[in-house]
Amino acid sequence: ANVRGRMTEAELLVAERNGDLVGAVTLFTGWRGAQEGTAGVRLLSVLPDQRGGGVGRALMEHCIRRARETGKRRVVLTTTQEMGTARDLTESVGFVRETGLDHEPAPGVRAEGYALDLGSDPV
Repeated sequence: ANVRGRMTEAELLVAERNGDLVGAVTLFTGWRGAQEGTAGVRLLSVLPDQRGGGVGRALMEHCIRRARETGKRRVVLTTTQEMGTARDLTESVGFVRETGLDHEPAPGVRAEGYALDLGSDPV
């Protein structure tokens, strides 16, 4: 993993409840080149006993707001078929499938791309 790059190109957002960490997400806002103008959401996670309570949605909506604040025009992410809850959340906040972002991060693992145009979906 490119930890040094993540330290300079990303923000780690955490969700706490009563002082306990219940969720986190990484938002990449410092991409260069072809991805300029685009923010990327990675590694959204919520503790199993906290799922269904709005933590994931709050983290995702915060990522979208931060992307707008930093002047990004769109937000992208990938998920997998096995992550049905994440896919449902992604679509419910306005992301749409973008097959051009699909890739295989590991043998036999298919990551499916999603994108959100920030010009048309205020959150």
